[in-house]
Amino acid sequence: MSTTLIVPGLRSSGPTHWQTWIERRVAGSIRVTQRDWNDPHLPDWSSRIRREIVRAEGPIFVAAHSFGVLATVQAASDHADRISGILLVAPADPERFGVEEFLPTKPLGFPTIVVASTNDPWMSLDSARRWAGLWGAELVNLGAVGHINSETGFGPWPEALSLLERLHRAAEIRSASERLAALSLAQVQPIRRDWLTRRRQSLSRVGAGIDNRDLGRAAALLRSAGWTVEGPESKIAGCKIATPL
Repeated sequence: MSTTLIVPGLRSSGPTHWQTWIERRVAGSIRVTQRDWNDPHLPDWSSRIRREIVRAEGPIFVAAHSFGVLATVQAASDHADRISGILLVAPADPERFGVEEFLPTKPLGFPTIVVASTNDPWMSLDSARRWAGLWGAELVNLGAVGHINSETGFGPWPEALSLLERLHRAAEIRSASERLAALSLAQVQPIRRDWLTRRRQSLSRVGAGIDNRDLGRAAALLRSAGWTVEGPESKIAGCKIATPL
């Protein structure tokens, strides 16, 4: 069974928040708790997420919100081989917290969806689009819906379940593609090894068919032209040919 980490933002997510709603409906959900929900300290927050990633079993998905998005991206990028997909909703602008230099600026390496709005007070749509592009994420624009939290009407949110399901399907397709690629490679390698064996045998037959008398005549011609030929003339590997004196 997969694990879904719920990563809230500042002041956590209350009982009417969509993250709490998701947590109650998705089997295998685990809420990542922070030491101080009012202190947005990126190293502390991301270390708590890393701890849960290490503890989790099976494929790992993440549903993060606000500042929790920043901590999630930093932590997940360090464990890309364990992450199957992440849903990043209403990211907080890293420039407002002075942490932009600590975030990855390249594709994360696993299915990622960024959900933003046109009037989010914590991050502009242009910034959300830029970070989504850097992370190789799909951007979903919900329009003028604020910070996408309980205060703006996002309690029960079936669309979030649909987005998580999309990540599950993307992870399954990715896993199937990797298995197919590994199978194809396993089938090609014996063919290549067999080709190399036949090639070596062919070269051996060519070498065996050379008349030693021809080698002797060739050596004599080279000597008459001023070249130095050393070694037994009856063996190709034993001959050493140097430039003319």
